[in-house]
Amino acid sequence: MRKLKNIEYKQKITNSFLKTVSAFANYGNGQILFGVCDNGEICGIENPIQACLDIENKINDNINPVPYYTLEINDKTSVITLNVMEGMYKPYFYKSKAYIRNDSSTIEVNRLELTRLILEGQNISFEECKAKKQDLSFCVLSKKLENKLNLSSINLDTLKTLELYDDKNGYNNAAELLADTNTFPGIDIVRFRNNINIILDRVTFSNESILSQYDKTIEIFNKYYCYEEIKGAFREKKELIPEACFREAIANALVHRTWDINAHITISMFDDHIEITSPGGLPKGISEEEYLDGGISIPRNYIICNVFMRLQMIERFGTGIRRIKEFYKTNEAKPTFNLTSNRIQIVLPIFNENNNLSEDPRKIYELLKKQSMSSSSIMKATGFGKTKVVAILNQLIQDGYIRKTGTGKATRYSV
Repeated sequence: MRKLKNIEYKQKITNSFLKTVSAFANYGNGQILFGVCDNGEICGIENPIQACLDIENKINDNINPVPYYTLEINDKTSVITLNVMEGMYKPYFYKSKAYIRNDSSTIEVNRLELTRLILEGQNISFEECKAKKQDLSFCVLSKKLENKLNLSSINLDTLKTLELYDDKNGYNNAAELLADTNTFPGIDIVRFRNNINIILDRVTFSNESILSQYDKTIEIFNKYYCYEEIKGAFREKKELIPEACFREAIANALVHRTWDINAHITISMFDDHIEITSPGGLPKGISEEEYLDGGISIPRNYIICNVFMRLQMIERFGTGIRRIKEFYKTNEAKPTFNLTSNRIQIVLPIFNENNNLSEDPRKIYELLKKQSMSSSSIMKATGFGKTKVVAILNQLIQDGYIRKTGTGKATRYSV
């Protein structure tokens, strides 16, 4: 037996266990086992029934507010198990201090974590808090809303509908992040040669709308990872890394990062891959497996997420990671996702398909990489007959290169 993040051993009952009660109530369910030595050896507790009463009194008298907990006695070993449930009324203090588990130890939370606990206890997110900067303008947002939603102008009612403004507090942090200028860090982009010792270019975007940061970042991406190839009288756009995947990664970084710390989203550009790293781990309530599988979306910043969805920059149901993985299905090098409690990093390799498609199937496959199409549209674009197109499509589906959605006239094919 060994200590774990959610399990604590106590040989005797002393007030030190109350710090761990605070930690479990603040950050997640946990157990404290009394009558177990640090090395896992069972020694039991003398008179466990009276000991349970002592534990109850210590919690009720010293933890504020009192969390929900249960006590169990093992009649064979005289070990007492204290089960502490994560509470709704955070923070839970012991002697006016809140605690957190750090691996298998318990430490006092820092000022930033305490602020987060207070907001969580009030069911308020950082983006909902009143913005420090209240003289805001929204030219960038207004232009994008006009292009996507045909809104001719943006006014206070529009901002209220987007949950960026209320009469009591004025603009919130989400509004400031979307405003033309703000007080937040942004995106730091570095272009390397073949290692981090040689820097070819560096651009940093800060204190401006996250919408304009997104657009400018895409422009830099196109500068280094897109080119045009002349084929006869036509120019064909080529992508060393799929632009759609890069857009997904940047949008996710902006929407899901923690904005209450003074750190940039970093983008490291190399000849053979790109690394996108955003501050903050996974949002609470989603596991690493669920994040990688896709289909579950728990936005850390739901107001910003809602604006990005309205502007068609992200999908509602958290399918971005799944789409990135699907795009690389035929590629030899796959994207990787490195997750810690403090950051999320997505690594996109150079796209170099490892397939043996012949000329005609490849022609259809390249068309479908750009957009979903009907069989009739494919016939028109390629000049192939119906029988040939249907046969190629069926083979591409069977081999896993494309997929078919819809039925009848609504049938579409896509990569």
